Amino acid sequence: EAEYMIFNIFKNFTVALTAILTFLSTFFILNISIAEEKQYFPVASSRVGPYSAMGTGYYGAQIDYMNYVNMNGGVNGVMLTWQECETEYNAVKTVECYQRLLEKDGQRIVVFDTLGTPGAYAVINRMAEDNVVLAQYGYGRTDGADGRVWPWVFNAASHYWSQIAVKMKFMAEQEGGIDNMKGKKIVHLHIDSAYGREPLPAMRSIAKDWGVTLVEISIPPPGLEQQSQWLQIRKEKPDWVTFWGAGSGMNSTAMTNAARVAFPRNRMMYVTFGAAEEDMYPAGDAAKGTYAVANALPGDNYPLVAAIKEQVYGAGKGNLADESRVGSVYWNRGLGAAVMWIEALKNAQEMHGKVGKAVTGAEFRDGYEALNMTEDRLNEIGIKGMVAPFSISCANHEGAGKFAVMQWNGEKFEQVTGWEAPLDPAYIRNLVEVSAAKFAKENNITPKTCP
Repeated sequence: EAEYMIFNIFKNFTVALTAILTFLSTFFILNISIAEEKQYFPVASSRVGPYSAMGTGYYGAQIDYMNYVNMNGGVNGVMLTWQECETEYNAVKTVECYQRLLEKDGQRIVVFDTLGTPGAYAVINRMAEDNVVLAQYGYGRTDGADGRVWPWVFNAASHYWSQIAVKMKFMAEQEGGIDNMKGKKIVHLHIDSAYGREPLPAMRSIAKDWGVTLVEISIPPPGLEQQSQWLQIRKEKPDWVTFWGAGSGMNSTAMTNAARVAFPRNRMMYVTFGAAEEDMYPAGDAAKGTYAVANALPGDNYPLVAAIKEQVYGAGKGNLADESRVGSVYWNRGLGAAVMWIEALKNAQEMHGKVGKAVTGAEFRDGYEALNMTEDRLNEIGIKGMVAPFSISCANHEGAGKFAVMQWNGEKFEQVTGWEAPLDPAYIRNLVEVSAAKFAKENNITPKTCP
């Protein structure tokens, strides 16, 4: 009888153990299955060289945000993965990084962000073939804003032609109106690259219409030698200087040279890639009064920025060695870009019945084109006010087309205007469409028909 009882106890124990093991195996298999749902993103960074301040802030924010998303359950359960490749803001290396980052663990990227116009021009013709979105966050080829010709290219948030138009609008306001711009002289001082030349088609057109004399002066990269250019500016005696530089060395050198030739800093307007704290600090007092424009305003008081500081940096997972840079211009801009990726991914999942699953490049493109960043949605995300509200459509891939003017007070940027559009957005859009149509004709491209 004792042996029988022992047998039953052993039998019951075996049955219970089998049930437990079956449950645990099912649990782990289920979790492994869930864990396999990942979405791969590339980080084509520029952390070394003369443009490092820009790259560390921008790409640091993108990684910080992806970490934040993963720490909060991913995108409907889909976890984000990424791989980084150093481009040094070099077009050839950008192409090499694109090829290296294109696939990982059998998954292809759905988006690419070069943070540089030369790099964007170098890869732009591969997007349609590879089914990858080229996300030009305020840089790159401007006529890519015509989605009928460039269905895989997006300029959000806002491109260089709208930016230069907003700058010239601001100048006109300071001069008392467009009529008072007639006879004025503007120097466009720029790095000698596709990026530095990008605003010129719109600038030339507006200057001609307004009766403005436009003087174009280029600076060889990396832009640390500017003495002869500023001597020319002193000779030209312009009313305004638009500065299209890149890298804190080039940007701060311009201010110190402006001080040397006694050109007033409150008559200089910097491009977005010169409109960061790191561009101002090295110039010291010479930077004070400089105007700059932003497509993402600085500040660490936005709820999402504060949450990332608390959760990501609080857990020791922040990408930046210097946490004080969180909330700076370049970091906030990188955050704005990464937010669009995740919003596009959410859209794509919902549009294609793939909630909780990874999406393809074509599905992601649809999600990106469906972006509708209303004030309410920006508020929900926690960046209301940091970027301008915008939406994207089949034909219009620019987004807001708006910029805010800031002025450096010696310690930080002060916002001077709200989110400003060009005086005539339709005029700028027409320039975009004419340019895109010309490209399409020259390359035998049949533009997409949009609803």
